Amino acid sequence: MATKKPTKSTKPTLPDQLPTYVVTRPTGQLDTFKSPRPGRPFTITFETEEFTCLCPLTGQPDFAKLRILYQPDQLCVESKSLKLYLWSFRDQGAFHEAVTNQILDDLVKATKPQWMRIEGDFLIRGGIRTLVVAEHGKKQ
Repeated sequence: MATKKPTKSTKPTLPDQLPTYVVTRPTGQLDTFKSPRPGRPFTITFETEEFTCLCPLTGQPDFAKLRILYQPDQLCVESKSLKLYLWSFRDQGAFHEAVTNQILDDLVKATKPQWMRIEGDFLIRGGIRTLVVAEHGKKQ
């Protein structure tokens, strides 16, 4: 006599009516907070491998690793606002050189650092990899 295999449940594990959540949205706002050691030179580094913008000629997505290094003066940038700010470029058309410099300009305006450097390492497109470096101030 053959044993009957147990049947797998075909019922969904999630309810039909999902709860409503507030969805995080991109923003152009950069929030700041007081530096814990104003006057002392120290370096903060942010890195992301998930930066995207659009090619202004084709509309295709461009992907990049961004590295943001800076020595704050009186203000530091808050990381969640930085994430949402960077996300705001996802649907914007921009040349690599322009977007890297725009990020530097906006961060300098928000934080007024002693020194800041933005490295935009854009992934290969058409056999060419682009690395754009923009800098402000002097590193101590």
